[in-house]
Amino acid sequence: MKRQRQQGVAVVTALLLTTLAVTIVTSLFWLQQVQVRSMENQRLQLQTRWILRGALDLSRLVLNQDLMDSPNYTQLNGVWATPLEETRLDDYVERERLQGESFDATLSGRMVDAQGRYNLANLADSTKQLNLDELAVFKRLLENLKLDSSLAQGVADLVLNATPAPNTQTTGGQTTGAQTAAAVTTTGSQPMGLVRVEDLLAVSGFTPQAIEQLRDYVIILPVSGTTVNVNTAPAELLSALVPGLSLSDAAAMVSARKTSYYRDTATFLALSQMVGKQIKAKWNVKSDYFLAYSRVRLDRAALDTQSLLKRPGSIPNTTVEWIREY
Repeated sequence: MKRQRQQGVAVVTALLLTTLAVTIVTSLFWLQQVQVRSMENQRLQLQTRWILRGALDLSRLVLNQDLMDSPNYTQLNGVWATPLEETRLDDYVERERLQGESFDATLSGRMVDAQGRYNLANLADSTKQLNLDELAVFKRLLENLKLDSSLAQGVADLVLNATPAPNTQTTGGQTTGAQTAAAVTTTGSQPMGLVRVEDLLAVSGFTPQAIEQLRDYVIILPVSGTTVNVNTAPAELLSALVPGLSLSDAAAMVSARKTSYYRDTATFLALSQMVGKQIKAKWNVKSDYFLAYSRVRLDRAALDTQSLLKRPGSIPNTTVEWIREY
């Protein structure tokens, strides 16, 4: 009986040891699989960023060519405004053929004229003084969007009192690039400068719904004093820009602009809707700033970004001001 009991204990012990060994081996395989998958994800994310670089280089090339083709004006039917539909990347198709893998790499994107929106930085001039003409434009824009125009003063106060925002690139909430001590140091309770439209939630009275309604009509550019491009501005902004211009007249101007854009400021001022009207805020018929939206997909990795491109003056040398993931 004792011998049988000892044999039973030995069997149970052997089973326990076998189970433990199997568990350990399984855990090791699982950890190895996690590490392999993690390395694959990192590789895919790195490759998507390289593809993004190529997309931005293409955007810069298109903007440079557009400037050489039409140096005095920027229009909505320019080649820069043609969206890139989701397109498979030839390099990865070739790799699939040679390596027998499925990379499923695609790229899509579009560009928007940033100066077809109202630059909130214009509410204050370079000496940090309130610009009353620009404030009046923003008030009228809020009215055209059926928002409370009194919110404009709160935004102006935020722009006037804010510390300049750091000039950095933003990637998934992380900032990269050199930052000076002056750029990142705040004094007391002084608020940071506006960076995104969502920052308007710091102004009392703004709601997430109001932000969404305003999103496609305003922007925060790195500098103040930029112009509104009447060739690309929507009707709501055109009506706000020109005192006394009704929303219906602005809509008619936008509709006519599809076939007849403005090559110079005199052409715009000669329109019948502009008779007897005077513009006090800054405006022009060309743009220096553009927003590039890109979507990169590579296997199970995806990267959606918004980038600000600057094309200064008459020099075809477009640069990337910042990149943000969203």
